[in-house]
Amino acid sequence: MTLSPDLMPINAESQTLISSTDLDWSSKESILTRAYLIGERIAIKNIEVQDPLATNPLIIRTGADGCAVLLRYGVVVIFNCSESEELEFLHQINSHIQESFSEKLLEVLPMVIRPNVKERLESGYLSIQECTTERLQIIAEALGKSIVLDYYEREVSNLFDKIKPFTTAIQGKNPRPPKEKELLGYIGGLLLIEQKVFGIVEVGEKPDPIWDFPELDRLYLRLEDEYELRERWLALEKKLILISRTMETALAILQRDSSHRVEWYIVILIVIEIILAIYSLLN
Repeated sequence: MTLSPDLMPINAESQTLISSTDLDWSSKESILTRAYLIGERIAIKNIEVQDPLATNPLIIRTGADGCAVLLRYGVVVIFNCSESEELEFLHQINSHIQESFSEKLLEVLPMVIRPNVKERLESGYLSIQECTTERLQIIAEALGKSIVLDYYEREVSNLFDKIKPFTTAIQGKNPRPPKEKELLGYIGGLLLIEQKVFGIVEVGEKPDPIWDFPELDRLYLRLEDEYELRERWLALEKKLILISRTMETALAILQRDSSHRVEWYIVILIVIEIILAIYSLLN
């Protein structure tokens, strides 16, 4: 994984994206594919497209002889474009990115077209028998899920570091017990991660094109196995469950301690009231 520089906004007059339906890459020795995680979400419905190469997910033409797959969960996968063409395209869709990231995660995959070879990843190259839009969609989905998992694996790792004070507080080793407000903020972040990974990206589900082209199931399974999507997804799910359990325990302890403090406040007030009552009787 590498990081690309931030992207600049584009002029309003360049919002319309034009596509054509001819893609002939059979004469190319290799086709470079780059997947960018550019934000939390892409408002695909707001992008004006004429004659898209395919939909669900959307594929549109870009550059001199390339195309791009737009995934609603914030990923753009670009095929057969130079870096300058990629940057220009990313500039064009910049205004449609929701919660844009200052640094864009990047996944690179070179492809070769070999009609008589099994479709698989070998020696760093993905061999495909032909360049069809449904294949590009499946490849894009696999890369997109991989890069999203990478991002949230880092987020969960950071979350573990952040909740460490709560676990030490449970053991009574923390001189400054964390505040309930901090914990609630982390719980909110955890819920957002779960919503994105399991509800929007649907890492454990197969891409929609496979239902129409079941013969491409093997291609996706090979990509899924190569990027360890299912294993990483299950590992992330277990980590999220552990974090959730830790936070729930810490929150229950904080609420219990808060309840005890309230009880002591009430006792102290009652004692003060009794003392004042006795003092008034004596005088």
